[in-house]
Amino acid sequence: MSRTHIRAALAASTVVPLVLTGCAGWGGGGGGEGGANSISVLMVNNPQMIDLQRLTADNFTRQTGIDVNFTVLPENDVRDKISQEFSSQAGQYDVASLSNFEIPIYAKSKWIAPLDDLVAADTQFDQSDILAPMTQSLTADDGKLYGEPFYGESSFLMYRKDVFQSAGLTMPDKPTWQQVADLAAQADGKQPGMRGICLRGQPGWGQIFAPLTTVVNTFGGTWFEKNWTPKVDGPEFAEATRFYVDLVRAHGENGAPQAGFTECLNNMVQGNVAMWYDATSAAGSLEAADSPVKGKVGYVAAPVVKTKSAGWLYAWSWSIQQASEKKENAWKFISWASSRQYEELVGQKVGWSSVPAGKRASTYENQDYLGVASAFAEPTRAAIESADPRNPGVQPRPAIGIQFIDIPEFTDLGTQVSQYVSSAIAGQMSVDEALDRGQRLAEDVAERYQSREEGQ
Repeated sequence: MSRTHIRAALAASTVVPLVLTGCAGWGGGGGGEGGANSISVLMVNNPQMIDLQRLTADNFTRQTGIDVNFTVLPENDVRDKISQEFSSQAGQYDVASLSNFEIPIYAKSKWIAPLDDLVAADTQFDQSDILAPMTQSLTADDGKLYGEPFYGESSFLMYRKDVFQSAGLTMPDKPTWQQVADLAAQADGKQPGMRGICLRGQPGWGQIFAPLTTVVNTFGGTWFEKNWTPKVDGPEFAEATRFYVDLVRAHGENGAPQAGFTECLNNMVQGNVAMWYDATSAAGSLEAADSPVKGKVGYVAAPVVKTKSAGWLYAWSWSIQQASEKKENAWKFISWASSRQYEELVGQKVGWSSVPAGKRASTYENQDYLGVASAFAEPTRAAIESADPRNPGVQPRPAIGIQFIDIPEFTDLGTQVSQYVSSAIAGQMSVDEALDRGQRLAEDVAERYQSREEGQ
């Protein structure tokens, strides 16, 4: 288990008593949820969030006098609770951790407040330092900003430099998917038990379809065209999916139909695969002090076919509930938690490898951070800056998103179709059959949106 995942496990085990007892957590300071100078924050229990919890009382609260009452839950649980709380607009929570998937949807439902005026009045925050794709992905169709990133990621290709060198293989800085497939075939078996590549095969809209949708995009495919015409069984979508399935079946990891992010991370750390296409955030674990592959991994851009770039974009971010009566204090917390000063605090108090990076240009000019992240910092920044959530493919789209379609129905649609594609990887059905079934599901979603547009 990597240090990051050990920290995550510890975070999960220590959070439950805080929530069950109603304790404010490390950042509480005894203010109580009803205090005039307190705010309530509902957030995911990722390691970086737990660091934030620990640092809040002695830093933010001490500086501002604002007590912060944290409720911290695992990802699936926190998504459900945030949806319940914000849809009811009860105002119990002022701030929540949302991703760039939920924020445009919540903004359209008027569950969260626009931040533009608060940002404009804050002379310290420096919105221009936030990487442009992050700002774009947190901006709704009305042109207003509804979230600020806490940390972000894109995707890139990771490969074993030492294995490639000993095998006489060369990795291009900007590889195509065909080049990757050829390299996977050549690297397969170069070390005992080593497969050519790891690609997620585990069902889930946020598992296999995170990388696979980026492959579909760059092959020229899309889930829906601009007018909501579903294209899941279209030739480009089918070509991309067939390529992905064939590649992972021929040269991918053992147990591919059950392999998600964690399984691929473990495969890479343990030397079971020569390449891995996945989240830029994985690099911190690969380069950790106790990692067997530290210093042995190279990082290059997400492979492409027809597009200039293909990396995804994801950010855990902060939003303010529209019903909150403490928006100014809520913004002060967000401004601090997403600031460059907070990153420096984490570097000094926790360690520079734990900085919630991936959101600010200044992070990638910070020599202290680069001292621990030099191997992957520039590829990560380049991947995020090249991501275009509004134009990720070769055709116009009806909704924002790179590795997802930013509509509520995508969680169910993507998960159902992913089960079929995972079955294709397992050899239980053909890709054509998987996508034919997926097309019928997409048609149901499309019909709803087309009917809404006709009724307007």
